[in-house]
Amino acid sequence: MNHTARLGLLGLAMALSACSVLESDKIDYKSATQGVTLEVPPDLTQLSRENRYAVPGSAVSAAAFQAGQSTKTSTASSTATTKIGDVRIERNGNQRWLVIDRPADQLWEPVREYWLENGFNLAVDQADLGILETEWAENRAKLPQDVIRATIGKVFDSLYSTGERDKFRTRLERNPAGGTEIYITHRGMVEVYTSTAKDNTVWQPRAADPELETEFLRRLMVKLGVSQEQSQAVAAAPALKAATVRMASVNNVPVVQMDEGFDRAWRRVGLALDRTGFTVEDRNRNDGLYFVRYVAPGTDKKEPGFFSKLLGSGSAATPPLKYRVVVRSQGEATTVSVLNEGGAPESSANAERILRVLADDLK
Repeated sequence: MNHTARLGLLGLAMALSACSVLESDKIDYKSATQGVTLEVPPDLTQLSRENRYAVPGSAVSAAAFQAGQSTKTSTASSTATTKIGDVRIERNGNQRWLVIDRPADQLWEPVREYWLENGFNLAVDQADLGILETEWAENRAKLPQDVIRATIGKVFDSLYSTGERDKFRTRLERNPAGGTEIYITHRGMVEVYTSTAKDNTVWQPRAADPELETEFLRRLMVKLGVSQEQSQAVAAAPALKAATVRMASVNNVPVVQMDEGFDRAWRRVGLALDRTGFTVEDRNRNDGLYFVRYVAPGTDKKEPGFFSKLLGSGSAATPPLKYRVVVRSQGEATTVSVLNEGGAPESSANAERILRVLADDLK
């Protein structure tokens, strides 16, 4: 059945049972069919098939910079912390992350099992980089639970689709105290009609969902030994207001300015890179550097990647471009800029686009 017919059937079912759709905080990825071509179009599945997440040569980073990490500090009152046992959740604005007083190598397998237990397949599984990323999946809890689906849905369940897909990235970083920080970021796609005739659909990026990120962090707390009641209490704590973020130009070079110290800025930039789909090949906290790359517009015209679609399409094929996103702080003020592969300041249109994407997420 084509997309139009499938979406039409879903629309009819939702109209007949407007009050039957489950609330948005319900999650069910376990019953989703994984890897079906009609369910996930090629431009989405390509991200997990190709080697754009592979690191050429020997892997470094997540475990490489730990030994010499500096202990830059931020204002204690600017980041809220709630600790239960050896697990605590910290929050800054709408961002949350876990800090666990255990080494990363003891947490890798439990975190990996956690995603598999929640119904996901893994597209990226790199312990040397400390990164896990799921394949695109559908939250089946958003489907209407009506009499139509109750009668025919069990037989033709693939006819139903929410028109949305989700992907989650988990990043583990060792901290100077010997523990581990865990970050979970969400990316989403939505299926939309391309014309008023509603005879064709395409997949487009949708905004990241901080509530989904918080819910999966909460569930991970339970996996790591925190009770359901305790995890719900700390996850529901109100978020603190995030610091101001703005675009600017310094010596004709585009930058993002943040009114906060290094620790908070480093974490927030890392989360923004994860959320917006950058490939982070390496990171060096001592120097405040994220080594990133993306497939430039026009690299793969047959099946363009997520980030190339975000920046627009071009006509000439070009190799992946490598940049360094640098985080520099003086007291409680931080500047984020882009360097080229050789480490020189980058003032190109690509640099401005990269920073604008990050600034939009940081806001």
